[in-house]
Amino acid sequence: MTVISSYKELDVFQRSMDAAMEIFKITAKFPPEERYSLVDQIRRSSRSVCANLAEAWRKRRYRAAFINKLSDAETEAAETQVWIEFSRRCGYLNDDDAKRLDECYNHCIAQIITMLENADKWIIKQKES
Repeated sequence: MTVISSYKELDVFQRSMDAAMEIFKITAKFPPEERYSLVDQIRRSSRSVCANLAEAWRKRRYRAAFINKLSDAETEAAETQVWIEFSRRCGYLNDDDAKRLDECYNHCIAQIITMLENADKWIIKQKES
């Protein structure tokens, strides 16, 4: 069994970071009128997946807080999927890129749910005094 010592080693973190960076690059080509609406929203939610995973990692001492942050990461991933679909329907994102990004976030959501369902395996046990 591999011991993970940092959130940066989590496959779900790496996958969501790569997707957020791809979204950043793709949205740079969106029309200027979308800069303060769709672009801001999709960038914010995609980045938030990563940030919430990092926060969950640091909150592993507290089961409820850990679960809450993982739940936030799952929610942000689903929100990102909504913005991906808006981008596709508006013609800013082609079908292939939209499908690939949507599938990536489906995979991230599945990984987050697995972590939620097995939260006790991730929790740092408190030493009894």
